[in-house]
Amino acid sequence: MEPVALTTEMIVVLAMLGLTVLLFVTEIFRIDFSAILIMVLLGLLAQIPGLGGLADASHLFDGFASNAVISIIAVMVIGAGLDRTGLMSKVAATILKYGGSTEKRIIPIISGTVGVISSFMQNVGAAALFLPVVSRISVRTEIPMSRLLMPMGFCAILGGTMTMVGSSPLILLNDLILTANRQLPAEQKMQTYDLFSVTPVGVCLVVTGILYFMLFGRWVLPSTAQRDEGASGQSVKEYLKRLYGLKTDLVEVIIPAGSPLQGVEFADLMFEANLTVIGSYHKGQKWFSPLVTTEIETPCRLALIGRRKVICAWAEANGVKVLPALDLFAEDYAATNAGISEIVVPPDSELIGQCAREIRMRGTYGINLLAIHRGGETLSLVKTDEHEATAIGLEPFRAGDTLVSFSKWDALARLTRDRNFVVVTSNFPMQELRPEKLLWALFFFVISVGMILFTDVKLSLCLFTGAAGMILTQVVRIDEAYEAVSWSTVFLLASLIPLGLAVQNTGTANWIAQQILTLLDGWPIWALQAGVAVLATVFTLVMSNVGATVLLVPLAVSIAVAAGADPAIFALTVAISTSNSFLIPTHQVNALIMGPGGYKVVDFVKSGGVMTLLFLVVSLVMMNVVFG
Repeated sequence: MEPVALTTEMIVVLAMLGLTVLLFVTEIFRIDFSAILIMVLLGLLAQIPGLGGLADASHLFDGFASNAVISIIAVMVIGAGLDRTGLMSKVAATILKYGGSTEKRIIPIISGTVGVISSFMQNVGAAALFLPVVSRISVRTEIPMSRLLMPMGFCAILGGTMTMVGSSPLILLNDLILTANRQLPAEQKMQTYDLFSVTPVGVCLVVTGILYFMLFGRWVLPSTAQRDEGASGQSVKEYLKRLYGLKTDLVEVIIPAGSPLQGVEFADLMFEANLTVIGSYHKGQKWFSPLVTTEIETPCRLALIGRRKVICAWAEANGVKVLPALDLFAEDYAATNAGISEIVVPPDSELIGQCAREIRMRGTYGINLLAIHRGGETLSLVKTDEHEATAIGLEPFRAGDTLVSFSKWDALARLTRDRNFVVVTSNFPMQELRPEKLLWALFFFVISVGMILFTDVKLSLCLFTGAAGMILTQVVRIDEAYEAVSWSTVFLLASLIPLGLAVQNTGTANWIAQQILTLLDGWPIWALQAGVAVLATVFTLVMSNVGATVLLVPLAVSIAVAAGADPAIFALTVAISTSNSFLIPTHQVNALIMGPGGYKVVDFVKSGGVMTLLFLVVSLVMMNVVFG
């Protein structure tokens, strides 16, 4: 290899790399804005004579149209479409059914599932599809998103090493091997790899990732994160106690057949037992916000809001079983689907002077009235130290009343369009579920995945076919599609692409590689392979994994031939090691989970540092065991 001289452009690029790392680690600015600053600075520096190779101003913003960025936008829309049908809620419920509610049981199920999916589709797509699932699991179990998203994201990256179509570098590898074979004598020509040749290596990496977080997650994962209460909701119990001094719980009970409660109206039950019935289940059918005139038909289940000790005393007296946690109603009344809201009766409301029973508030609006806050006083069915229980269903509304209610979010969203009420609560997910669109959503999802697996069509076009199909069939509306995209993630990735190109186009990558290879000269074969793995790991942090693979595979083959090692293993080492991207959020998956998980760069350094070392050790050992 001819010596590469250090040029002024290379020095500037190295300085820009240092500045990028400094901005990311210190987080002086938000990380996406730091990436934008780096892109703009590159463009400005390129205008200086002698530095034109840093960037082409006419192509500076091409990153926003890159295959990776467009693919991420499309997969976010697809994920939103699947979520709108309620499918992701069902997936979350299934995981919780078999995994329970403990972190150590949930992490391997989520991470293992995403790892397997990402072995056949782009890892960022697998991670994006599971974001809504993890969000719902987080709400249901009260495990912070920060404890679940990083294991899922890391295993999505690791899963890309399980097959030869799991990541772009592995897809490219066979072509690069065939190209390199043209320069090699017949006895040194390399064999290409089959689809599942790397599966033992990838499986061990995924298992390592899962075990790492199961055993050491309590120390390496952040325990808290910035969370969006509008998305995650909040505890009904905590909310009512904090704002209105009402001590309540959300409880599910089973009323057996032949119970003396048979035929009792919900209204009578609610007033006599000081509780609120918000849901019922009988003969395979559920009712949310059932009418208070409904009579109890046994056997049945009821979802109740009230003081647990009061409910337990009532249940014991009437032969009713109190469940330790929500069961049939768990998903329906998760904070992502339902919760507490505050509704004000405006002075011009036509409902002033009427009560909730008269206007059939439950049947008409799907709203369960829990309390009326009026003039500093709170009226409710729940007896407190300050107030007796009040039959709020018969209390006439007055102008200025604040109605504290419990409802499904879609019912509350519909209420925002009614002039007789002013919905004060704003931080709730105003999502309209469309379960009737499930088949369309699955159809276009399967079309996208099928195009990815069985055609040579560009990834971004495959995914956008599915996204456009979901918009066309109204699975997700166009405005909702725009809202589903994490634009901070888009700007972060698109703005870093020019820096990666500058590293490659100015010869900086070649110069760095040459310095490393000079340092490794004369080392034993295992050390040379480890050096190549480390070099690929470093390169993939600052440039695209495809660019790093294209650059380093020929170098790795040359090193192996000169040292008398197997060049195919060295080439594979590069393709595998370009997935070792955990230290900073420059990988698409890391950028994707950073916002929802509330992570900082130091969180990736802390968790990703150990994962990077484990990846190097496990991958090198397994490659030599399997192919050595």
